[in-house]
Amino acid sequence: MNDQPAPAPLLIACALGIEHLALRTGDRGGAGGPVTFVRTGMGPRAAERSVTRLLAGPAPADTAVLATGFCAGLAPGMHPGDLVVAEETRDPRGTVPCVGTELLVKELVRLLPGRTVHTGPLTGSDHVVRGPERSDLLATGAIAVDMESAATLLAAVRTGERPVAAVRVVVDAPEHELVRIGTVRGGISAFRVLRSILPAFLEWHRSLLLPRR
Repeated sequence: MNDQPAPAPLLIACALGIEHLALRTGDRGGAGGPVTFVRTGMGPRAAERSVTRLLAGPAPADTAVLATGFCAGLAPGMHPGDLVVAEETRDPRGTVPCVGTELLVKELVRLLPGRTVHTGPLTGSDHVVRGPERSDLLATGAIAVDMESAATLLAAVRTGERPVAAVRVVVDAPEHELVRIGTVRGGISAFRVLRSILPAFLEWHRSLLLPRR
């Protein structure tokens, strides 16, 4: 028997406690709307289990899902605190197109003028990517990698047709590898950026509810 409460019409998924803290304590910018934050735990399997369990219960059939948190940038010239808006997420099990990429970019640029926003494929991994492996993933066309987004969106669309998106904050990059999040300037910068972007997610979701012309 599934006695967990139904998620709100917008489900925002992240993996780490520090990501969850940033999102829950972030400024909504005056934007309202019901939202459920879920900390899935680290790795694709944990993300898939958590999202599937939530959406297989009493969730509305059209609950939108947005995966967020930190990521590793793959392209030279990326910096901690840059934003990545996925056009699609991919892993060996499949590719999921994202919805409303242009709107998310527009809202993020408005919220954080001067902050670089990258768009392109976001690839999944089952481990932390370091060193030369970045070049191998970049050669596939991906611009960033994380461990949960692809699994999160794949689980979301497998439970029903729904809008999905992924927005990540670069916490390390080819020239800026981190050892631990939050202990160096790059990690702190990424945390602050993640705290500030919730209004863009809420506006993205609001736009999905508007009648199409």
